[in-house]
Amino acid sequence: MRILFCGVGAIGSTAAVLCRNLEASLVFVDFDRVESKNLLAQAFVKPSVGKNKAEALKLQLLNLHGVKAEAFGVRVTRDNVAALCTSADLLVDCFDNQASRVLLSDFARTAGKPLVHGALAADGTFGLVRWDERFVPDAEDTAGQATCEGGAHLPLIGQLGATLARVVQDFVKHGTRRDAMVSLVAVTPTAS
Repeated sequence: MRILFCGVGAIGSTAAVLCRNLEASLVFVDFDRVESKNLLAQAFVKPSVGKNKAEALKLQLLNLHGVKAEAFGVRVTRDNVAALCTSADLLVDCFDNQASRVLLSDFARTAGKPLVHGALAADGTFGLVRWDERFVPDAEDTAGQATCEGGAHLPLIGQLGATLARVVQDFVKHGTRRDAMVSLVAVTPTAS
């Protein structure tokens, strides 16, 4: 199975690291670069600062865990979404903006690809893991709004990333699709 993580910032990098033991090929797509502020809430190490996030995560998995992965250091656009995503058996949306989520969802629905979303509320009060057929992306309050800066939401990011990784694992191993709502008090299954 080929699992493509779209966006490997806070949620994506955390979930991807936790998926490292799956019998699957991991692929990371992200155009952004690791900044020192990202180390507070994302699964990157200090030597990754300045590197492309997808490439940095690929190197970390290889160097720390001996896991080979693929990386594409590009932004997902209408022009390249099919080229990037067609060979995936599972798409994992960890984007932080509505436009990218809608683009990926449109592709997945047209191509018949399974797509699971991991999303964090901007105020850090809850997160969602939801399969595409039951997911509606919210618009950011302001374009480019950061939802995972500064490390304040790190415990919730950890829970959300772990929940997303478990949902991916359950899909890979059993074909199940379950949703969850995540808060600092509970992880609540919401649908199957």
